[in-house]
Formats: sequence, structure tokens, C-alpha cells
Amino acid sequence: MDFNLSSSLFSGEQQFNAFESGKIYDVIIIGGGPAGLTAAVYSLRKGMVTGLITRQVGGQMAETAGIENYLGYRYINGVELTDKFHDQVMQFGIDFENNANVQTVKDGLIKEVVLDDGRVFKTRTVIVASGKLPRKLNVPGEKELTGHGVAYCAICDAPFYKDKKVVVAGGGNSGIGAAIDLARIATHVTVVQRRDRLKADKVLVDKLKHYDNVEILLGHAVREVAGKGKVEAVVAENRETGERITIPADGIFVEVGSIPNSGLAQGLLDMNETGEIIIDEFGRTSKEGIFAAGDVTDVPYKQIIIACGDAAKAALSATDYILSNPNF
Repeated sequence: MDFNLSSSLFSGEQQFNAFESGKIYDVIIIGGGPAGLTAAVYSLRKGMVTGLITRQVGGQMAETAGIENYLGYRYINGVELTDKFHDQVMQFGIDFENNANVQTVKDGLIKEVVLDDGRVFKTRTVIVASGKLPRKLNVPGEKELTGHGVAYCAICDAPFYKDKKVVVAGGGNSGIGAAIDLARIATHVTVVQRRDRLKADKVLVDKLKHYDNVEILLGHAVREVAGKGKVEAVVAENRETGERITIPADGIFVEVGSIPNSGLAQGLLDMNETGEIIIDEFGRTSKEGIFAAGDVTDVPYKQIIIACGDAAKAALSATDYILSNPNF
């Protein structure tokens, strides 16, 4: 889902400015999801000269069909919550770059944020809130039906599939965990796993066996998501014989892993084996003056409310770093 300054996410009076190449910012935030937008609010309220660079306002939140676990809203869809986050940021005034890609960050007392178009912006601190991207199946119908039956977060969206038929693509821990959550409420769950065995931990596989409304298709791959306006069926192919079957379904949960958007900090910041940026309880990374928050970090439980809380800490930590540094 792509957004631009003329979309519904940017309605009403806006208080943003273009980035200035000769300006030294107090804080540059990379990422416009819930973590990045929250960090912006806290930085701006502290009087920091703040800029925000993002490829997509809202991140994964904007692609979530419905949200019922963010306090203050019994139910709100992802685009609506993104709009509210965005409007709150814009009331303060901020230098803003949308549809922009950060290529790398260069360390130093004054750090440099380099965009892939060659522009360079200078800042005293950086907050990396670039999030994660769910690994996609890249099959026909997936993109078109995202948010209309194609989902990437069972914790977020499983409750909307009560008494419905669903497919889970993926037999690892996340896939089997999603299948367990869905089996409790759905009428039928079909797990489609490419390999000839489930990759999930035995404890999860054993737990899944307790449900009699679950079918497991080993050695199969999803080849198409079918439906007009919403998911109606999933086409899976036997990888050995090539035979295809059509599985009637109201939705499909894609649980084949996710990719941290941490490439911009490769070789600069310490990361774990999956590429997540390692942070401490203050949101500090392995480099002074560079902070991180949200799904791009090694913090467990990738949830909107957790990303927001961690981003608030990172912004406050960045402010403290600037105010306590005699070199600034």
C-alpha cells in the first residue's frame, strides 16, 4: 500500500516542511510506522529540531485490516489509526520526507543520513524505526487482496476469522502458533507447508494436534490467492507431483517469516542473527547517539503498543543525550 501527499492520510491542514541539506537536526527519525511517528511526537514536544524520513507512512499498521488491541479504540482499521498518528505529528511542525529511502547512516559526532538519491542530511542523533516487512509469497492475488483476507499478523487479525475457514501458509513457529490461535475460533484451518515436515518446535506441533479442525498439507506451496474483492479460495500445489488443489477459504495468514529493515545500518550497529538491531532498555544501540525502536529491534512481541512505548523511550533518551553532551 503506497501513500503520497495527496492521499487520504494527508488530509487537512499540514504542518510539514521539506528537509534542508545545510541544516543540522537534533533528531532524524527513519521510519514512519507507529514507532517512528511516536518518536516524532516525543522529540517535537521536547523542542528538538526533528526530521522524519519514511518510505511509507504507517508501515505494516496501515495494511492491517482491523485493530482491537490498541487502547482507546474498541475497533479501528489500520489506515484510520495511521491517519490519527500522522495528524498528531503534523500539529507540531516537522521536516518530512515521504516515499524516500535511506541508503545508509554514517557515524560521527554529527551523523549523516544518506538517501538513495544522493541527498545527505546531518543530525546529532538518529532513531532507527524502520520496522520489518513480512516475507511475501509473491503469488497472484496476494497483493490485491491484502487487507481483504490476506493477513500477516495472527495476533492482530485472528479474531476477525471467528467461525470462518482460513489457510495458514508456513509451518514454522510463527505459522503453527498462528494455526493454534486460529483453531480456537475458526471452523477450519488448513496449514500449507512447503517442506515434507513441520519446522515448528515439537511443543507447538503437539499442541496443534489437540484440535480436530486442522488439516496439514505437507510438501505443498501456495500458488494463488483467489477471490473478487475478498479472499474466497487458496490454490496450493503438490511440489512433487505438480497437482493443484483449491481450498475454499475466507482468509489466508502468510507466516513465512519477516525481514528487518536494518540494511541501512549493516556494519554500523550490532545486530542479532536475524538482522534485528540490538538495543538496551533505553533504546540505545551499540553506537553513541544512535537509537532504535519498534519491529526493527530485538525486542520481543512485535505489537503496535510495544513499538510506541519503546519509541517514546528512544526519543527521550535521544533528548537526554543531546542535552547532556557538552560538545553540542
